[in-house]
Amino acid sequence: MSTADIPGIDPSVPPSGDGCTECDKAGGWWFHLRRCTACGHVGCCDSSPSQHAAAHAAATGHPVIRSYEPGESWFWNYVTESYVEDGPDLAPPQNHPMAQSTPGPADRVPRDWQAHLN
Repeated sequence: MSTADIPGIDPSVPPSGDGCTECDKAGGWWFHLRRCTACGHVGCCDSSPSQHAAAHAAATGHPVIRSYEPGESWFWNYVTESYVEDGPDLAPPQNHPMAQSTPGPADRVPRDWQAHLN
């Protein structure tokens, strides 16, 4: 399936920030970041303790995310549970800052972070 066949993708909307919106508000941390292609919301991945990207998709009905990791450009559709081919170029930036740690942010990641992954 192509993103041209999926309503609600707005390539002009910039990302909401450099990190997971909810984790930043709560003082939490994330493993990897995902960007909503409909509204730009940046949330943490399904392996992260809080899984905010999936929660955002469920709450809003926005079905498609794009990786917000440097060097990754894949899309995922939560409705079809499949990768999406032929994703559009999205408004910059395409990923979190290169200097930002993964997992991150560095000052909030516990020493035993691997034990907290889903």
